Amino acid sequence: MDKFLVNGPCRIEGQVNIQGSKNAALPILASTILFDRPVIIKNLPRVRDIDTMLNLLKSLGLKVQLFKHKRTVRISNNKKLKFLASYSLVKTMRAGILVLGPMISKYHKSITSLPGGCLIGARPVNFHLNALKKLGMKYEIKKGYIHAKSKGKLKGAKIKFPKISVGATENSIIAACLAKGETILKNCAIEPEIKDLTNFLISGGAKIKWIGKRTCRIIGVDSLSGTEYSVMGDRIETGTFCVAATITNGDLRIKNFNPKIIQTEINILKKIGAKIKTSKDEIHIMGPKNIKNISSITTKEYPNFPTDLQAQFMVLLCKAKGRSVITESIFENRFMHVGELRRLGAKILIKENKAIIEGNTKFVGAELMSSDLRASVALVLAAIVSSGKSIINRIYHLDRGYENIEKKLQQIGVKIKRLT
Repeated sequence: MDKFLVNGPCRIEGQVNIQGSKNAALPILASTILFDRPVIIKNLPRVRDIDTMLNLLKSLGLKVQLFKHKRTVRISNNKKLKFLASYSLVKTMRAGILVLGPMISKYHKSITSLPGGCLIGARPVNFHLNALKKLGMKYEIKKGYIHAKSKGKLKGAKIKFPKISVGATENSIIAACLAKGETILKNCAIEPEIKDLTNFLISGGAKIKWIGKRTCRIIGVDSLSGTEYSVMGDRIETGTFCVAATITNGDLRIKNFNPKIIQTEINILKKIGAKIKTSKDEIHIMGPKNIKNISSITTKEYPNFPTDLQAQFMVLLCKAKGRSVITESIFENRFMHVGELRRLGAKILIKENKAIIEGNTKFVGAELMSSDLRASVALVLAAIVSSGKSIINRIYHLDRGYENIEKKLQQIGVKIKRLT
């Protein structure tokens, strides 16, 4: 099993290009099941979750052709489709459930494994199932699989999500594209990745309109035609590199990303002391000599502070002068990195869903274990500013969402090696 060896402390300097967004590409890929004609998707990130989704589509019978550099894919529908999304493919990634909506919408039947992914909380699929049921899907759960079908076309409905859910919003939007009549979805998640998905579907002929901050109207169409689309940049990778520059008193230019999308995070980094200049698709960030503490950060749905950057910002606040508090309001099990940060010397107290961080930590290298995708990268950030050697085990979590992160870090001054 691969691991990272990091020799710290390091200072980050130079330029980095941001990959395509994993969290935008996954629902876009799932939604290609709806299309009658070939679809070309560009700017795919070369990460494990994308490979898993492409393999899942292949297993269903779609024709998947990756171009030479593997960042562009052509997907075409085969009339002889299979309807089983197997546990062996879905177990490692949450997004596997996103093939359920398009399968039911287009083919009126599906057997989909309950999903896996990071062990960061319950993340039930009942919001997905209840919404699809209102559109006309019938289902039962047997031996870990959702056995679903519908009598012909799904029918438009008015659906209000009881809680904001990214996945349920995506699955419902995709399914409603081919449903009869009008679907109104209320209390939707409005993450940029969801807007990227709707832009992609619109480019293929879907009739989707945002008619309020969290309300989406979809008028069903008979079919979607071929299209060509480029996936947006990855905002979590961007935020991670912003933290890396800030924590190391670095000087970094981050390219291929629209800074407006992470305005909340940029504002917090400025309060901490980072100097940031932005242009249309670039962020220039310089870290401070002294990092200031933040009295309170709370993770919430977009456009607020994202749970996917909570672990990275926790590492940053360990190096701040004074006490900071992070409240995790999205997932109930997302402080699994804290025990490992303590091994490096962090002073963090957990009280229910709050992490109380005592600043001025002098990190000292140690051997560490990754627990999930974002926790893994937080340990890398901590190792970068630790004195001495650190080894980070189980980095397959990291490979699910970050493309060649060690190569990118090596190019900007980090002493990091992958050990196989």
